[in-house]
Amino acid sequence: MLISPGFPELLGECDETDQLSQDERRTLAQLLQKQIPKVRIAEILGRDRSTIYRELKRNWWCDTEIPEADGYWHTTAQTLANERRSKQRKLVRLPMLRAAVIERLQAGWSPEQIAGRLKIEPRTPYRLCHETIYQYVYSKEGQSQELARYLPERRRRRKPRYARKPRDRVFPLETSIHQRPEEINNRTQFGNWEGDLMIFRREHGTANVATLVERKTRYTLLFRNNDRKSKPIMNRLIAELSPLPHSARRSITFDRGFEFTSWRELERGMGTQAWFCDPQAPWQKGTVENTNKRIRRYLPSDTVLLSLTNRYMKSIYERMNATPRKCLGFQTPTEAFRKELMNLTTS
Repeated sequence: MLISPGFPELLGECDETDQLSQDERRTLAQLLQKQIPKVRIAEILGRDRSTIYRELKRNWWCDTEIPEADGYWHTTAQTLANERRSKQRKLVRLPMLRAAVIERLQAGWSPEQIAGRLKIEPRTPYRLCHETIYQYVYSKEGQSQELARYLPERRRRRKPRYARKPRDRVFPLETSIHQRPEEINNRTQFGNWEGDLMIFRREHGTANVATLVERKTRYTLLFRNNDRKSKPIMNRLIAELSPLPHSARRSITFDRGFEFTSWRELERGMGTQAWFCDPQAPWQKGTVENTNKRIRRYLPSDTVLLSLTNRYMKSIYERMNATPRKCLGFQTPTEAFRKELMNLTTS
């Protein structure tokens, strides 16, 4: 169905059908006090008489304590009408707007497209949030008209608006990098690592490379994974690090990728604490990020990982660990790491 991109049916005044204005309610109250017949009042106001009868039925004040106060009072009527309007959704209250929205849903428009187009139509007096349209579609009225079938995803029921599992349950506040002890932040304590996952081109499959860097010595480990499932990655981390003394594997800092959602396995499996960067803040684990850039010289993004041998993978991090580093006083990461392990055994 081809329809106009604008809303010509909504041009003109913002008419809420049978809703009287405050001035009309004031006039109505005055005419009632003069005992003018309701039919004549409708003629004076230029309204259908059913509108007048409906107004009096809806907004007539009944005082149970002081019956003498019963009557139609324009200020009270306006307050009652405003309260009723605030409880009613706009698409229930405004039949012309509702019809225009339904017509565009049937034409294949999404709620976002309808709401967005209304915003840029200068002559249209209505504004509508796309969330209001969704609420109407999944309301009793919308379901009786089967409006959900016109939505792009065609769900019978709508997912809750914030249906994703809250990240603070997956990565609790107490595991935030801002809670990390200062001896980890300033690199004075040995045994604290940073971890990340290196992703490669999709056409070469789901294989990836996990990288681990010890913060104080810059000692690097890397290993290949067949996919990005979290639990197998955690199990492989445990297999790689558990032979070390506990003081050499105190903690690992990750980003908030779904690959690390099974981080509790580290605590259960080998007693290693997990810390997590803020969302969209990979620079907070800059050591492993910089290491990944160096590894990319040997494993560019178009690498077919499954074609590489385990020996070749091992040769990459052995080469990096055998390279002198200025930050280590030109020791190699291997030398610095072994020295720290020796200190653990002698202390």
